[in-house]
Amino acid sequence: MTVAYVGLGSNLGDREALIGRAAALLGATRVSSIVETEPWGYVEQPKFLNAAAEVETALSARALLDRLLDVERSLGRERIGPRWGPRLIDLDLLVYGDETIDEPGLTVPHPEIVTRRFVLEPLAELAPSLEIPGFGTVSALLAGLQSSS
Repeated sequence: MTVAYVGLGSNLGDREALIGRAAALLGATRVSSIVETEPWGYVEQPKFLNAAAEVETALSARALLDRLLDVERSLGRERIGPRWGPRLIDLDLLVYGDETIDEPGLTVPHPEIVTRRFVLEPLAELAPSLEIPGFGTVSALLAGLQSSS
């Protein structure tokens, strides 16, 4: 079994229920608190709710990513509109064990994990000493963001 961490976000519909349902469908072993955050990238949209989930899986990283996409579709996500635009649910594979993967359509750790406070804060609640391969611990990354703001 591999321990993976998934970012969960929503800014349309019943945001909290969608995050809870996604976590349940993924079989999350633990879920962080849900925090409300400002939109990132495309700012002309409603605020997001964000959380992180810990998932123990026998799936490969690629198969887990496919599962995340299946869960998004089952909850009504359609990939239309601007990149980083409004969405019912957004599931990102953040970390997959201690693996570093760079394949077409799959990069682990998530390529923007180190710059996104809305990802690091919920992740720090679950696993502050988690080593992000190639970058350091979650708590150190978060401290670096806080000291630069």
